[in-house]
Amino acid sequence: MRRGVCVAVGAALLMVSGCSGKGTTEPPKSAPSATTTVTVPTAPPTAAAAVLGPTGPSTAKPCSGTNIPVGTDPQPIIDAAPQGTTFCFAKGVHRLTRPIQPRSNDTLAGNTGAVLSGSVRLTGWKREGSGWTVQGALPAAYPLKGQCEDNKAKPCQLGEQVFQDGNHLTRVMSLSQLRPGTFFGDYQANAIYLSDDPTGHVIEMAKTQTAIDKSADNVTVTGLTIQQFASRPQAGALQAGRGWKVTANDVRWNHAVGIMVIEGDDTVVSRNTVADNGQLGIGQYKSAGVKITANLVTRNNTDGFWIADWESGGIKSTRSSGEVSGNDIIANRGIGMWSDIAEYDRRITGNRIRDNAADGIRYEISYSAVIDQNVVEHNGFGTGRGSGGTLWDGGGINVNTSADVQVRGNLIKDNRNALSIQSRTRGDGPRGTYVLRNVLVEGNLIVMSDAASSLGVVENKRSPTQPGAITFRRNSYQGADHFAYRGKTMTWSEWQQSGFDQDSVSS
Repeated sequence: MRRGVCVAVGAALLMVSGCSGKGTTEPPKSAPSATTTVTVPTAPPTAAAAVLGPTGPSTAKPCSGTNIPVGTDPQPIIDAAPQGTTFCFAKGVHRLTRPIQPRSNDTLAGNTGAVLSGSVRLTGWKREGSGWTVQGALPAAYPLKGQCEDNKAKPCQLGEQVFQDGNHLTRVMSLSQLRPGTFFGDYQANAIYLSDDPTGHVIEMAKTQTAIDKSADNVTVTGLTIQQFASRPQAGALQAGRGWKVTANDVRWNHAVGIMVIEGDDTVVSRNTVADNGQLGIGQYKSAGVKITANLVTRNNTDGFWIADWESGGIKSTRSSGEVSGNDIIANRGIGMWSDIAEYDRRITGNRIRDNAADGIRYEISYSAVIDQNVVEHNGFGTGRGSGGTLWDGGGINVNTSADVQVRGNLIKDNRNALSIQSRTRGDGPRGTYVLRNVLVEGNLIVMSDAASSLGVVENKRSPTQPGAITFRRNSYQGADHFAYRGKTMTWSEWQQSGFDQDSVSS
């Protein structure tokens, strides 16, 4: 153990008083002070050994209700039935040309193998030069938005993705860039170009923007595969409203957000597989008391949105509250779990957040949160444009200019940086000025195998950290000897001398 702590033999107990700087017990004095016994972690949280189990349509109950056959427009069938009806989509691919609008208390469910698709098949290909082309499939020009990793060509802003035999092709922005595995959409000429010969292959293009719209409250969506919708940036292929239950679906290969909860108080999103969406897996906006639990959220941001700082990756929530728990948030090309702008009463607990390109968890310009019992491992190694390896660029967990935040009982292991606490000048929010205040980092097991990895507090000149704003205590560190505070890089002993982690251990 490092100097500056006293550890009881055979247990992770720290005697906070009664320890000298040399780690030996001082002789008793005439008026002995009280001794406080503090437990520090010796093992990872239970989430480290937990297994998510199956997700997606295989976990849905069999559907019994009004049948919707393949090849029919579902909306007239829905409109003709009373509210509160269960609709069962038949096995096969249902190609939607407009969003489904359920009514209050309706259930949209899938029989085994039911797929809602927003794509159209492209046929009539002709050879042109060294490639192949088809005319007339692209929509008229529309307003573009979104921040892309490539901020010059901006390929992420266009939603009409192309698939060959179900495999996602990469968009290029000029005919001269065309290579095997790519496509070029010329919107002025209304032409799509491929390098690969489409003969004998199924070529599809995402066209319809939304599968299911938030047209009513208390809707259930279950047992469906929802894929290949040309959702616009920040919009979802599945848009859920108030009191919805979105469970046991496979939401994949949609251009922007897979599942988006909008003004959807008390909605539950559970047991879904949300994978390979172009921008973000799950989004939440202006929604109180939402539960996002036991989902597999993986490999999202396939269409080149900005990795470091624009709503790409696993889950992002804004101006909302609720619980994100028990999810596997794995290998997303962006932030794993991001709460940003006026979040409140947020609980992020028991998740396994691994191998995401940017921060594992980011809590930014928000209020009152508990971030506990998560496994946050090997995040932050894939950031690109505008990002580097400093604490300003984040860490396994990043608390940015937020108040009343508890970070406790997590395993934070081998991230690019372990823990970044940031104080910036960010203006006012609905619950007061955004400020770094009352942040508690307690009882975490923090492993830093990379000598370049750091942990600590960074601040800008106009927003210095106020005394007592941050408390580190009862943490257990392994391999940590690179800390930062007040613009200085510190060793473990210097970190403790600055007032942090007085009752923590480091080895």
